[in-house]
Amino acid sequence: MRIAAWVGFVIYLIAMVYFLFFCEKMGRVVGLEYRYNLKPFEEIRRCFNYLCTSRPEYRESMILNLFGNIACFVPLGFVLPFLKAKRWNFLKVTLLSISASVLVEVMQLVTRLGSCDVDDVILNTCGGMLGYILFLVSRGIYRFIWKRTAKGS
Repeated sequence: MRIAAWVGFVIYLIAMVYFLFFCEKMGRVVGLEYRYNLKPFEEIRRCFNYLCTSRPEYRESMILNLFGNIACFVPLGFVLPFLKAKRWNFLKVTLLSISASVLVEVMQLVTRLGSCDVDDVILNTCGGMLGYILFLVSRGIYRFIWKRTAKGS
């Protein structure tokens, strides 16, 4: 099971690098100017405003921006504790999510691929924390079922 988790984690990392730096459909083309947002919650607020308007052509990209940034880091928060549960806790996963997200955003700024956005760091970090919470819940369910099965034997 752990080998499958490691293989899945490596595939996840490769896919994440592709979508964050090379996917043209996601706007990952080298630009001539720096694109960045350093004002917290500005992009998140803009996305919610577009979601509430009647312009459906913007909705898909806004949903992708909000939930894609969260979903992108959920596997990080879930798989790492699965691989080494005693090594990871909520604080460590949160700090790793922040660090990895800041690294990605700085790389996007320096390479001018996509945009550097503090809101992405916030959403990515929430995704890592959500992944860890899902890990804890699934581990609790597994232990509950395992104990009931062991008592029934």
